[in-house]
Amino acid sequence: MTDSLLSLVTFIPTLGAVILAIFLRGSNAAAQRNAKWVALVTTVVTFLVSLFILAEFDPQNTGFQFVEERDWVLGLKYRLGVDGISVLFVMLTTFMMPLVIWASWDVSKRVKEYMIAFLLLETLMLGVFMALDLVLFYLFFEAGLIPMFLIIGIWGGANRIYASFKFFLYTFLGSVLMLVAMVGMYVDAGTTCIAACGEATSLMTHSFASESFDILGIHVVGGMQTLLFLAFFASFAVKMPMWPVHTWLPDAHVQAPTAGSVVLAAILLKMGGYGFLRFSLPMFPIGSDVLTPLILWMSAIAIVYTSLVALVQEDMKKLIAYSSVAHMGYVTMGIFAANQQGIDGAIFQMISHGFISGALFLCVGVIYDRMHTREIDAYGGLVNRMPAYALIFMFFTMANVGLPGTSGFVGEFLTLMGIFQVNTWVAAIATSGVIFSAAYALWLYRRVVMGDLIKESLKTISDMSGRERAIFAPLVVMTLLLGVYPSLVLDIIGPSVEALIQNYELALAEAPSAATAAVQSH
Repeated sequence: MTDSLLSLVTFIPTLGAVILAIFLRGSNAAAQRNAKWVALVTTVVTFLVSLFILAEFDPQNTGFQFVEERDWVLGLKYRLGVDGISVLFVMLTTFMMPLVIWASWDVSKRVKEYMIAFLLLETLMLGVFMALDLVLFYLFFEAGLIPMFLIIGIWGGANRIYASFKFFLYTFLGSVLMLVAMVGMYVDAGTTCIAACGEATSLMTHSFASESFDILGIHVVGGMQTLLFLAFFASFAVKMPMWPVHTWLPDAHVQAPTAGSVVLAAILLKMGGYGFLRFSLPMFPIGSDVLTPLILWMSAIAIVYTSLVALVQEDMKKLIAYSSVAHMGYVTMGIFAANQQGIDGAIFQMISHGFISGALFLCVGVIYDRMHTREIDAYGGLVNRMPAYALIFMFFTMANVGLPGTSGFVGEFLTLMGIFQVNTWVAAIATSGVIFSAAYALWLYRRVVMGDLIKESLKTISDMSGRERAIFAPLVVMTLLLGVYPSLVLDIIGPSVEALIQNYELALAEAPSAATAAVQSH
């Protein structure tokens, strides 16, 4: 079973989508209910099967495990595998998707197509985290835009068309630059590498699973490496998103349905950080080293700027969206600190943010389903009618702030420890983001939940149903568990992160200095 375990996990959701597309007919209430159940069962089965990956995974093995390799088309290779960096992103995806489907139980518009879109999206997201071939990664990475584009454009809010096209164009443009870089690397591999490698080395048949720091077997000199780094950086920076290419995210979150916002925040944004870890540091160490100061300052600006912007928002979703941009600033800082604490903290922060931000968007969805507005001024005093909701919302607000005992604290603390070792000024500015996050998060909670219940429209609002409480339960458990026992994550990612850092430092030691490389490129 382990020989094809990754393919099985990846394509079970596609099988569910095919079953829905072929066998489910009609649009009556029974057909809609059946579509929801097929999607829910499919995602639950995917999660259960993915547990075998975690159970059989050996954290001390820093190489790729469960590797599958088959000939594909046009000389390309179908390669899948996971290591300590990617395996938890796979688990995060399979863990969140059943909750996403269950949270969509009240959807009534084109239900079958809605469920098919989410199932296909799950396959494509899993493919991104498992692909070991660069071209295969790119195909999964790009194809994931399509179902998300449809989810926002068909089931989104009043301004959904604008938001969906903005999302697509921003992310697609960044990815085109990555494609150009891949073509450049392919040309370089077929020409300049002949002398170094003894034979033409094609990108199309190479994987980034090499044990050496020279991931593709392509020897790229400093200046060229920096240009390639920038092309890949553009794609991943937009996907995260980093300041100043973040403006598509608030619009996409506001217009997306609740489940779309959860997937976007919990999983899709993590592809950018994963790309930095899988490509930028290992493949372009010189480019990473040259541009690290710029990236660190961009991250610090993002944390402060987007936190201040969040303070003046009147839409709950938009506020949480800007909060996500700020928290991703910690991630990019930790990654490019390029030390154990920084990268450990960045990965932990991404996993933690998946649970916390997903839960916050679900919190917004709970009251939006009742009142059909996300305006903060439309609420107030909900604790009087919704005590269970007030408790859950408070818990995840505190986790988002980084309260000790929650997973949000561990990620931010480790990241700041890592960056303090590299640049104390950047670390000091980034630390102020902790204060700003408390300001906007508590401001939101006070205006929505606390106070007297004076608005007539809220006096009949009902508290969370049993289904809604059950959706939040596993998110609460994971946020608390990782907060008090972070070794569950750190023990898995630690050896692979250590190997990544060693290879990165080895690459810099064996390469010319960044300044010399830049001169040579000219």
